[in-house]
Amino acid sequence: QVQLVESGGGLVQAGGSLRLSCAASGRRFSIYAMGWFRQAPGKEREFVAGISRSGSVTAYGDFVKGRFTISRDNAKNTVWLQINSLKPEDTAVYYCAADRYGYRIQTAWKDYDYWGQGTQVTVSS
Repeated sequence: QVQLVESGGGLVQAGGSLRLSCAASGRRFSIYAMGWFRQAPGKEREFVAGISRSGSVTAYGDFVKGRFTISRDNAKNTVWLQINSLKPEDTAVYYCAADRYGYRIQTAWKDYDYWGQGTQVTVSS
C-alpha cells in the first residue's frame, strides 16, 4: 500500500505557472505507474497526465497541449506536475494517483488504486 500527499496548489493569475508535488510513502514507489487527475465542480474527474514506473514514458490528456509536464524521482518517492500558461478553465482539485499494477499508463480514474487528498488550483482571469 502507498499513501499519497499532494501539495503546491494555490491561487494564481492566468498565464502563471504552478508545480504540484505528490509525495509517496513506502519503499516500493518505483513499482507504481503514477497519474494526475483533476476535477472541477460539477464535472467528472479527468486524466491530466501519467508516467511509467521508470519515468521513461509519459502520457497526457488531450487538453494539455504542451502546457503540462509530469516527472518523477523514484529515489525521492515523488512525482511532480508542472503547469504553465495557466487558464481559468484549469481551476480544479488536482489529484495524484498510483496504479499498483503499473504495466502501462492508465487514463481512466477507475484503474488507479491509491489516491491523495487533492490540492486546489484556482486560476483567476
